[in-house]
Amino acid sequence: MAGSRGSVCGCCKLCCCCGERETRTPEELTILGETQEEEDEILPRKDYESLDYDRCINDPYLEVLETMDNKKGRRFEVVKWMVVFAIGLCTGLVGLFVDFFVRLFTKLKYGVVQASVEECSQKGCLALSLLELLGFNLTFVFLASLVVLIEPVSAGSGIPEIKCYLNGVKVPGIVRFRTLVCKVLGVLFSVAGGLFVGKEGPMIHSGAVVGAGLPQFQSNSLRKIQINFPYFQSDRDKRDFVSAGASAGIAAAFGAPIGGTLFSLEEGSSFWNQGLTWKVVRRTFCLFCSMSATFTLNFFRSGIQFGSWGSFQLPGLLNFGEFKCSDSDKKCHLWTAMDLGLFVVMGVIGGLLGAIFNCLNKRLAKYRMRNVHPKPKLVRVLESLLVSLVTTVVVFVASMMLGECRQMSFSNHVRNDSFQQVRTEDVNSSIKTFFCPNDTYNDMATLFFNPQESAILQLFHQEGTFSPVTLALFFILYFFLACWTYGISVPSGLFVPSLLCGAAFGRLVANLLKSYIGLSHIYSGTFSLVGAAAFLGGIVRMTISLTVILIESTNEITYGLPIMITLMVAKWTGDFFNKGIYDIHVDLRGVPFLEWETEVEMDKLRASDIMEPNLTYVYPHTRIQSLVSILRTTVHHAFPVVTENRGNEKEFMKGNQLISNNIKFKKSSILTRAGEQRKRSQSMKSYPSSELRNVCDEHIASEEAAEKEDLLQQMLERRYTPYPNLYPDQSPSEDWTMEERFRPLTFHGLILRSQLVTLLVRGVCYSESQSSANQPRLSYAEMAEDYPMYPDIHDLDLTLLNPRMIVDVTPYMNPSPFTVSPNTHVSQVFNLFRTMGLRHLPVVNAVGEIVGIITRHNLTYEFLQARLRQHYQTM
Repeated sequence: MAGSRGSVCGCCKLCCCCGERETRTPEELTILGETQEEEDEILPRKDYESLDYDRCINDPYLEVLETMDNKKGRRFEVVKWMVVFAIGLCTGLVGLFVDFFVRLFTKLKYGVVQASVEECSQKGCLALSLLELLGFNLTFVFLASLVVLIEPVSAGSGIPEIKCYLNGVKVPGIVRFRTLVCKVLGVLFSVAGGLFVGKEGPMIHSGAVVGAGLPQFQSNSLRKIQINFPYFQSDRDKRDFVSAGASAGIAAAFGAPIGGTLFSLEEGSSFWNQGLTWKVVRRTFCLFCSMSATFTLNFFRSGIQFGSWGSFQLPGLLNFGEFKCSDSDKKCHLWTAMDLGLFVVMGVIGGLLGAIFNCLNKRLAKYRMRNVHPKPKLVRVLESLLVSLVTTVVVFVASMMLGECRQMSFSNHVRNDSFQQVRTEDVNSSIKTFFCPNDTYNDMATLFFNPQESAILQLFHQEGTFSPVTLALFFILYFFLACWTYGISVPSGLFVPSLLCGAAFGRLVANLLKSYIGLSHIYSGTFSLVGAAAFLGGIVRMTISLTVILIESTNEITYGLPIMITLMVAKWTGDFFNKGIYDIHVDLRGVPFLEWETEVEMDKLRASDIMEPNLTYVYPHTRIQSLVSILRTTVHHAFPVVTENRGNEKEFMKGNQLISNNIKFKKSSILTRAGEQRKRSQSMKSYPSSELRNVCDEHIASEEAAEKEDLLQQMLERRYTPYPNLYPDQSPSEDWTMEERFRPLTFHGLILRSQLVTLLVRGVCYSESQSSANQPRLSYAEMAEDYPMYPDIHDLDLTLLNPRMIVDVTPYMNPSPFTVSPNTHVSQVFNLFRTMGLRHLPVVNAVGEIVGIITRHNLTYEFLQARLRQHYQTM
């Protein structure tokens, strides 16, 4: 949380995870996007765009509301439910595809290598077995790296990027169809290639991409396929489906639909609007999507693996099986009240281990950003191959030299036969006898030469299988190799590696307690599960959703209390040193991510302290020449619609239709009590229908070509000034005072860049000799037709425009956006901006004059810290 960041940095020096913020000057903080040489800390970049989660209530939208009735509302709800089910269905099929081919490739690889090892153990040709294993792993990892070269954003788990998207930040390419294809193909190759990565994290990203693309019925990668689907054409609607798709992804991964829904709420949806929360609780919007994904995956996997279609035996890609004490052991209990103290200690240790893991991985990520990413893309492929080479050699050598040959016992066989709900084949079949005589098995090879899910089941359900030395060595090797692997240029998840590493830690604790302290009543599977929760919680810092996910994966509700306590302690311990792994990678990307809340001391600042006073604005009636100049010379995505306050307005109105229209609009938009009463006393009139006119009046085209070319040249060469030159002989002068240069501006609304460009492309304008009523009208569907790829102003053919024409932007602006007073405290500004999912927040004074504007960059932790320091300096 943002409130704890300033207090923990002093302790972070112990684990090199945090820099000292007090050494940074305000000037350095305001230059966002730069890397500070002294601390090597990446600050938020300004080139990230925000998403439009706020609804624009303009005239076209009101026309839609006028035609809306209960029948159309029910139809819209039916369509939404059908789309939600389709998202869950497709996400489940994606998980089925990944799991099928991972199993196929893994079975092929281990089958060939196991036969070679058994043969070469007697002939002395183990080097050949190692070469075979290297051949499989390097080939798969090479293919995974090549896929990432096609779409670089498909690397990693994708959870940090989805968090950013749901937080309101537009990450380029994160929800494209090509990203989905590269993600799916890459993750199955990277998992089959023996890297210490999981496929559960990428499933969340894949589900989010499905949720983003399916309701649009179009893709930039498949531009030839165009389906006219008039629903959900806004960032606001897409956000809800992305959130539902992410929850479906984790539901498919763990067979945990409720946990997936809570994960989307806790970890993903920073802008969780009240309507969506209501649907989760009362109408099961995201829960229904998660259930659909779980049902689809369960149905097909049960049929494919067991041949019993409709039995629903395998709810997710990862299932932990049934935790149950042996009937012969009367002293065994899953857990007791006395064990809670041990679980708290394990949570502390898990939080410390997670903090160390995150610290090391952060340093590795920074090293890659400086020395790997700037180099040719082939270097990234070589790094992935190097990691695969080292991992394969370590796995092979450790299994051959560090494992212990342990005696197979009859109890193991009996114990395994009782588990009918274990996700994979019988646990006993995964025991490896590499390099060991008859009737013995290699405990290290049993962990390393199996899929990670099978190794987790071994640690959860096998009694007396692994020695403490083997578990300690396995934990150390897996810890550092998993830390090195996360961040290379392959699609990779962190859930399963963290669970496996933590399960080894928990099993080691159980063995030590049984052997050296004499606690014979403890159940090793419980401690292994708690260790997995502690280590995973120490890395990702989740509590509620992760508790429910683990409970649903174990089908054991009694584990709720110990898992929750362990996760909370692990999170608190880890947060004392650094952030969670996903938040760290968000910061490394320089994303202007908004935390849950601001620090208490930030309330010393007000909206006027953090706003941007140098505004770029448009008038209600603006010439095309000025609009093009503004759009071409600025990168802003919204512009206040204003009128100037002048004392001699009557003189300006004479002889100039443009100025007259602007001043009349300002007067007509001022609300008075008498005018409101008069309006209410009149009968309601029907709203005029919208008629499309794509071109301006024909007589405009007959203007002289020479004059038109001169105006176009002026349009291209003209540099934008704080005030567009709409008023004759009123261009800004160097002799102007500050009051003359920044005259009071009456605020009327907000209009987006995409809306202005759409108006220019479609020729929505009128001539000065005409009334603004002659301007063509666009409907809501026409305004949103190009979503999400609106035309760019630089691609606009200026020769088709008449610079002297006027555009009336008032029907298309948002006349009632959220605004704040200059005296509003920063905490109130932050909460309004974050909870409502805003992109721009105008600051308006008591008399309706706009004095500044606030964007997400003005609310980042670093920017607020800079302003707070300046506040202290001026006191």
